[in-house]
Amino acid sequence: MLRRIHSLPGLIVALLLAVLALTGAILSVDPAMDRLGTRVPDNGQISVATLADRVARHYPGVEQIQRSPSGSVIVYYSRDGRTGAERIDPLSGQGIGSYAPSAFTRWVKKLHRSLLAGTPGQAVAGVSALAMLALCLSGMALLARRVGGWRQLARPLRGNFSQRWHAELGRLALAGLLVSAVTGLYMSAATFGLVADGMQNEPDFPTAAATGPAAPIGTLPALLATDLNDLRELVYPSPGNPEDFYSLRTAQGDGYVDQATGALLSYRAHDGVHRAYELIYQLHTGEGLWWLGLFLGLSVLSVPLMGVTGVSMWWQRRRSMPRIADNSGPQSADTVILVGSEGNSTWGFAKALHDALRQAGQRVHTAPMNQLATEYRQARHLFILTSTYGDGDAPASANRFLARLDGFVGTHRPSFAVLGFGDRQFPKFCQFARDTQDALLERGWHRSLDLGTVDRQSAQAFAQWGQAVGQLFGRELTLAYTPTLPPTQALELIDRIDYGAQVQAPTSILRFGPIAPQNRIARLRHLIGLNGLPRFEAGDLVGIVPPGSPVPRFYSLASGAKDGFLEICVRKQPGGLCSQMLHGLKPGERIEVFIRSNPDFRPASGKSSVILIGAGAGIGPLAGFIRNNTGKYPMYLYWGGRDPASDFLYEPELGEYLADRRLTQLHAVFSRVKEGAYVQDRVLDNASQMRRLIENGAQILVCGSRAMAGSIMQAMEGILSPIGLDVRTLKLQGRYREDVY
Repeated sequence: MLRRIHSLPGLIVALLLAVLALTGAILSVDPAMDRLGTRVPDNGQISVATLADRVARHYPGVEQIQRSPSGSVIVYYSRDGRTGAERIDPLSGQGIGSYAPSAFTRWVKKLHRSLLAGTPGQAVAGVSALAMLALCLSGMALLARRVGGWRQLARPLRGNFSQRWHAELGRLALAGLLVSAVTGLYMSAATFGLVADGMQNEPDFPTAAATGPAAPIGTLPALLATDLNDLRELVYPSPGNPEDFYSLRTAQGDGYVDQATGALLSYRAHDGVHRAYELIYQLHTGEGLWWLGLFLGLSVLSVPLMGVTGVSMWWQRRRSMPRIADNSGPQSADTVILVGSEGNSTWGFAKALHDALRQAGQRVHTAPMNQLATEYRQARHLFILTSTYGDGDAPASANRFLARLDGFVGTHRPSFAVLGFGDRQFPKFCQFARDTQDALLERGWHRSLDLGTVDRQSAQAFAQWGQAVGQLFGRELTLAYTPTLPPTQALELIDRIDYGAQVQAPTSILRFGPIAPQNRIARLRHLIGLNGLPRFEAGDLVGIVPPGSPVPRFYSLASGAKDGFLEICVRKQPGGLCSQMLHGLKPGERIEVFIRSNPDFRPASGKSSVILIGAGAGIGPLAGFIRNNTGKYPMYLYWGGRDPASDFLYEPELGEYLADRRLTQLHAVFSRVKEGAYVQDRVLDNASQMRRLIENGAQILVCGSRAMAGSIMQAMEGILSPIGLDVRTLKLQGRYREDVY
């Protein structure tokens, strides 16, 4: 529901918000430009009477003096039958330039305030401000839920490009957007009289003027008592009319000044409503607070960008949502499938299960978990396929499931099985699936299968679970689903270095490059510096589909695209289709690849130390991080192999990195030598240094096998305990990241 509240207004008014944001950003520059060309005297330095006296020397036909919120003083005058307006220097009263508001600025203001449509446009602008407020509040709640709570709002963000940039922009611009939305909504409401703005409390026009000639303006007591910085407007009386008055508007109130005595007449101070409106106007426009105007302008510039990324995310969810054919009703179905998904990726697996059960002769009802019925009259089996969102929370289509479960009143309860989808590198892998199973068991539901889990959308794990499901129906059930792969690009092997044959762990460093340009366009791209590689960084994943399998294998990248090549470190696995294919490649032979971004596994920006820990082929991305450490920030590498004579991967390069200080320390350890040890042993040997680095903000990156990563985590728990930290805390802070397999 929360996601729907956030998405619906955004989709409906995305274009309007973009127009209002861009025009608001343009207008936000005006206060700063106004302030830049203005000399503002100190408080008490110049009175309005003094200013008016100086102006009279240069502009005998002065009719009005205005002071803008940013401090510019503008004189309106008539001379030789013509009217004019000039900005003046308040210290001398001399003109410093003509004042003529830009036609473009006026047009932008009209577009911003009313969309060039008058009163109807003002109403639309007000509704847009309300939509922006709803987007800010719902987006803030979604972000808090995504990162695991309000206290974690500053933690690093996960997700694809659109998801990360949408959330990151929202997080950076939230304060400015809230100010703009709330103040804009208030001003729209004031425009239509829904709230008071205090402008109705104007002073009464005096009934009679004092007799006598007009006194010199520089001597009038009311103007002598008014500081220039409090002035808003001074309107002169009609020439030759002794019964007219000066009209004086100030920051504190408005009134009239007798031109003969200089007395302040009919003065009315601004009330609280008027002062509140002026403050809100100032907060919305930045007039008088030029720095705030620039901040608001930068904030609202994020709106069009978030509109693009938001629409992209919505379209990706729509496109990934499969159509369920032959979907039976909940009360007529033999089998019910409920789906919990945040980005719709789980629905593809649910559709495969739905189709397979249909072919097995079952009447199947598939729906979101939030649509759990109050009863199922005929269903014998309930299958729940769900992902986990954030720090163990329910995904969008399942966030009301547990509440609806309490409302289940049917006497017949089908037996259930839960399949969780997630990523084992996260501390609460498939946590919501576990919570769902526990909730069903606590309420007396019968479990037909133990909890199943699928790591990183593994088609193999899904197919194995399908075999267990088939046994419930007494027949073989084939579940075949592989997420749609992105377009691939051909690369050719340009170099390889082989290690490890002597210790039965053949490992190769494979370096690939783009295919030589074959046409004019490709050659032109090459000439202007585009190297023909896709965009990637060290730590990202390259997907390779081996012959005879529809399922891609992923390898962590040891290089970035700017290095001019794609490099991976691959150990040959017994029976491994992809690793054996890669180990059999010869220079010049080609493979098809695609890139999967992995932004959660790379050193954070900044100068804090980075501790790199790996074993075997896991050194690949770690070596890539060191290679690109051109800033020479402190990096410490802990790595484990078998025998330095056979599988000391990247040994020459690591020596170079130590020499040029891209690598601060190297701690290599080998298991198949005399007094051999493992990488976790070397980590424990340096526990005091580890603690000191972590206390000073160091980040830890671990890459290698799951067993190695588990041993490292156990060792780190012991190291962190004396300083009151643990691995979970570091993960929440984004300072402990894993890439394990």
